Amino acid sequence: MDFSSIPSIFTLVALSALCAHVYFHRNEDTSVRGSILFLLVLPSLHTKFLLNYYPALQATLTAFSLYYVVLFTSIIAYRLSPFHPLYKYPGPLCCRITKWTTAQVALLGETHRWVRDLHRRYGPIVRTGPNELSIIDKDMIPFILGSQGMPRGPLWDGRLFGEKDGKVYDSLITLRNQEEHAKLRKHWNRAFAAAPVKGYEVLLVRRMKQLVQGLEKACRDSPNEVGKIDLAKWVSYLAYDFMGDLAFNGVFNLLVDGDSAGLLKGMYDAMVLPSITQHIPWILPFLRSLPVVNAGMSGFIDFAEAQVKQRLSKTPKHPDLFHYMIEAAEEADSGMNPESLILQNSLLAIVAGSDTTASILSNVFYYLMRYPDYYKHLQEEIDGALDGSGSVEADRLTNLAFLNAVLNETLRLQPAVPTYLNRAPAIGSGGRGLSTSMFIPEGTAVFVSPYTIHRDPRYFSPRPDDFWPERWVQTSAKTPLITDDKEPFILARDAFIPFSVGPANCAGKPIALIEMRLAIANTVRRFDMAFDDDFDPDQWERELLDRFVIVKGQLNVALRLRRL
Repeated sequence: MDFSSIPSIFTLVALSALCAHVYFHRNEDTSVRGSILFLLVLPSLHTKFLLNYYPALQATLTAFSLYYVVLFTSIIAYRLSPFHPLYKYPGPLCCRITKWTTAQVALLGETHRWVRDLHRRYGPIVRTGPNELSIIDKDMIPFILGSQGMPRGPLWDGRLFGEKDGKVYDSLITLRNQEEHAKLRKHWNRAFAAAPVKGYEVLLVRRMKQLVQGLEKACRDSPNEVGKIDLAKWVSYLAYDFMGDLAFNGVFNLLVDGDSAGLLKGMYDAMVLPSITQHIPWILPFLRSLPVVNAGMSGFIDFAEAQVKQRLSKTPKHPDLFHYMIEAAEEADSGMNPESLILQNSLLAIVAGSDTTASILSNVFYYLMRYPDYYKHLQEEIDGALDGSGSVEADRLTNLAFLNAVLNETLRLQPAVPTYLNRAPAIGSGGRGLSTSMFIPEGTAVFVSPYTIHRDPRYFSPRPDDFWPERWVQTSAKTPLITDDKEPFILARDAFIPFSVGPANCAGKPIALIEMRLAIANTVRRFDMAFDDDFDPDQWERELLDRFVIVKGQLNVALRLRRL
């Protein structure tokens, strides 16, 4: 091409921009080098051709402006055109063009409510990104999440726990290769099999006693024996301490000493960045290079490293979760450094083993106090089951109908992971069929939102937005509850996915259910509680933030000892 005229130079710039579009479309480049090459270096090279016609500053502005205008126009035109494979699916115009919209919503912590509003407006399948669909059709769940499902999608590249000293700290939960995931997951399955879980209960009972004793002290230390506490903080202490017992041989003692070191805040701060970058994974390397932005995650990694070193120096009497992490690291043949893998899974244990349980328990107590009749009903059931027994044993709680109903209803309304259960067709597969009429091309991400599907009247009716535990105590599918509502009674258990489903479901579900039942039973049996006078119940749900897991605010409670 003759570069002796301005039109020919402009043509070169435009063609280069179109080539960049093709590159990014095919490669979904996430490397800093690739992004710098096509976004900075290439337009810079064109500047020198314009220096013969314009001053340096004008030449630079002209080259970059034309390059970006053509690049972005090409990208937008394709994403909105009938040639795009997701063209037929409805969704907001801004989402069809860019994922920056979802990143902005994530920054505010509003993703769970926003996704639900989209489905109310557009239906069960919504295009939430240029190459992303949100689906709330229960018949497709087995082909998205289940045993016939797909591997994790590109969002997980933006959820990596962090990077420090050149090492990227990943974990079981972010592995996108199904074979590697299956190899590592078997050790977590061993860790939460029936026999180990029975051993963990001993640790759990000790922590339950500390919880009750701490709450009793709060009552007795008050002049009128009414303890004023933040109950959400106390159940967070419980979950964090038990996770420390389970994974690190008892290194935390928040129930007794409090959290003067800010451990909980450190964990929450670390979760903010991945909750945003999951929507724009390619920007993660840039943000990690900024110490101020990456400070929360870097501090969280430092903290986890210290716990790993401390645990490696001990030999507990009974195998704990860390024991199985070591086994997984020793047997891993995926090319991962064993020490790095142990740290990765420790990061996972801290978040998945503590905050999820704490958020569910906090919401259980919120709903019980919001509806005091349910609180009394649950107290009566627990009192009757224990029948004067001094101790609360997990086995005696397993089949309590109303306790399980309260727990299920809370998990339905406020699942700990509310939104992005993300999957995508395997790389090199060409795509995946989700039904006889729906084919997902390779490069398309699909996610299911438990928060949204759990409130869908097609699957939970009547009163899908109400806390109504009775829906879970029907005697059978043939004899449903009789209600005064005009809507039909529907309880689609195959649409109930608070722990996800399939090979990547929550490995710790067995011990999490035991922990939650014990915490509810011990607390409800020993105390009467109500919202503190200055607490606004409506504010609680408004302040629940979606940071991949739910982040909660304060739950201010007036607590009084029961006279048993």
